[in-house]
Amino acid sequence: MARRLIDLAAAPVNLAVMDIDDLFPSKPGDPLKDLARQDLDPISVDELTERIAALKAEIARVEAHLEAGAKHRSAAEELFKKG
Repeated sequence: MARRLIDLAAAPVNLAVMDIDDLFPSKPGDPLKDLARQDLDPISVDELTERIAALKAEIARVEAHLEAGAKHRSAAEELFKKG
């Protein structure tokens, strides 16, 4: 009796149909919208104060990034100005 060392039967591949959304999930929600919808009632005064400080720090960070971007754009426009 000869033994088979190799299974010659073709193994099925991809039996289940995969949805493209499984490969590329949708973008996460907008964190600003999530933040605006959050119920503030259960948050203590100290936590609200910390939250305000964190939001002010984030505003400063975004403003600095915005200013740097504006300077970069201005420099690029100056460099490529026709004249």
